[in-house]
Amino acid sequence: MKKIFLVSAAMILFANLYGQYPDGKELLSKIDYNMASENRYYESSMIIHGRRTALTFRLRTWTAGETKSFTEYLFPVREQGTKMLKLDDQLWIYSPSADRIIQIAGHMLRQSVMGSDLSYEDLMEDSKLSDQYNAKVTGTEIIEGRNCWIVELTAFVQEIAYHGKKIWVDQERNIPLKEELFAKSGTLLKRTQLSEVRRIGERWYPGRILFKDMLKEGEGTELVIEKIQFNISVPDHIFSKASLKK
Repeated sequence: MKKIFLVSAAMILFANLYGQYPDGKELLSKIDYNMASENRYYESSMIIHGRRTALTFRLRTWTAGETKSFTEYLFPVREQGTKMLKLDDQLWIYSPSADRIIQIAGHMLRQSVMGSDLSYEDLMEDSKLSDQYNAKVTGTEIIEGRNCWIVELTAFVQEIAYHGKKIWVDQERNIPLKEELFAKSGTLLKRTQLSEVRRIGERWYPGRILFKDMLKEGEGTELVIEKIQFNISVPDHIFSKASLKK
């Protein structure tokens, strides 16, 4: 009887703990509230940490919804004026040194940007998680002193860079602090760490994101958000091929 009682108590405790987990879909909506916006403008530094040296690029980016994005390189001098335009699932790059506009499509979108740990898909991606993934909260863990939900994501759309994700979500601020990104085969492709989280208006947003491509050497690539504005007016002419050569 004592053994049966202990087993029953353990099952009840497990059920109670599991019952305290939030609904995965609702949690994704809260994350999207923080991370997504109708449009935005931000200035950032992309720091590529090689085995011996680090290389820094400075960028400025405008986005509109999930389908339009325009990025201009400001530094270093040799890359100044390089621009990228995303319209829906199409991407064009303008190189001032060659004075040419090149379209990046298909598997080329998964190539590294300037030798970094980010692909073109990573840099231009701005879709809501709830529009791409089903989510299940599977546990808890402490990350950098913060209580986090462990959430497993499975894509329900076909054309997507990462078919699975495992994310650690700050329970209080509803923002991922760590991510693991998987291929359809289950291979771990990338890890990210989000830090320097700060309050911007009514949302929480990271000031620094470290990307690590698990299939290449190096210490990863940091994206440092130096300035960001949400839901601002962005002129339509920015998202045109004519803007690439201006």
